[in-house]
Amino acid sequence: MEKILKKYFPFFVLPTFLVFCIVFIIPFILGIGLSFTKFTTIFNSEFVGFQNYVTALSSGQRFGRAFVFTVLFTIVCVISINVIAFALAVVLTRKIRGKNLFRTVFFMPNLIGGIVLGYTWQVMIDSFLLNFGQTLLANQKYGFWGLVILMNWQLIGYMMVIYIAGLQNVPPSLIEAAEIDGASKWQTLKSITIPMVMPSITICTFLTLTNSFKLYDQNLALTAGAPLYKTEMLALNIVDTMFSRNGFEGVGQAKAVIFFIIVAAIAYLQIRLTREKEVEQ
Repeated sequence: MEKILKKYFPFFVLPTFLVFCIVFIIPFILGIGLSFTKFTTIFNSEFVGFQNYVTALSSGQRFGRAFVFTVLFTIVCVISINVIAFALAVVLTRKIRGKNLFRTVFFMPNLIGGIVLGYTWQVMIDSFLLNFGQTLLANQKYGFWGLVILMNWQLIGYMMVIYIAGLQNVPPSLIEAAEIDGASKWQTLKSITIPMVMPSITICTFLTLTNSFKLYDQNLALTAGAPLYKTEMLALNIVDTMFSRNGFEGVGQAKAVIFFIIVAAIAYLQIRLTREKEVEQ
């Protein structure tokens, strides 16, 4: 069987690999090249060196403000989503009635598109804030916390499922041994359960980190950067620069490359730090 699998492996992998190259690798390489040009199309470009990067990094407060807003949003979301998702996973791995129904209900928001979520939550939050004479787009803090609530609502169920899978792989004998030795529930959770589910923590932290950093659909639908671009995140800023039709296509592409480097570096450091704490079973 192994010989047959090795023989036909390239035939099964080739279609997926070709699609991956066409829709990701080739556009990515072209994008890096275009970031060094002034262009309107990929066939109409003029090499300008690092000028686009200089312009992107010195383009005023808007890009920097979007970066700071994105970082703060990401920190809050990574902590809140993972803490709540882990707590729900702990509860829903115990013997309670209807836990499968609760798992399904919590997971369902992840199946809804970002644009739909954004407009839906905009209506709900505005209907609440209007009672106090405010709107979601009137103040930066409302937009910030609106995005945080939306992101938590969408991703908590997905992360919860991953944590449940990790918790179910914790050997019951370890928990029983801890209870026999007189360990409290908190001591068992801190010293046994959390170290044993570190692979799940690594995955969930990576997913929430990258999804929060590259958030676009929800940001566009919920606030569109209002008021005065104060709730604009990096992805929205890049797209707006790219399609402004003012000759800044190359600058937008340079911002996209910078954005990729930042996300890749942060994700790599996060994976290194969390994997060091993983325990071999």
